[in-house]
Amino acid sequence: MARLKYLWAALAVWGSIHPMYWFVTWFRQNGWDLGAMIDAWYVNAATTGLVWDLTIAAIALTLWVLFDAVARRDWLSLVTIPAIYGIGVSCGLPLYLYFRARRQGPAA
Repeated sequence: MARLKYLWAALAVWGSIHPMYWFVTWFRQNGWDLGAMIDAWYVNAATTGLVWDLTIAAIALTLWVLFDAVARRDWLSLVTIPAIYGIGVSCGLPLYLYFRARRQGPAA
């Protein structure tokens, strides 16, 4: 179980690099316009559904991080909130699980 925190860390790294590759690719093809990218997220029902799915997951994860950080007095774990919204849930969730695993000691 001690290696699980390294799995969370690896997933956080992957969850930041892989989506950012696609975002940067899109920006290079379409210009560095965040508004245009947000418009692209709503081009059809499938992408709109995915945006709402990730938005709801991000809100739920943020609430969990906030309440859990206060209960555990683990203020450093709050850095995952900017990761959730600046990079995505694919980075923020495994990053927060890494922070929780590191606080549980060697048995985690």
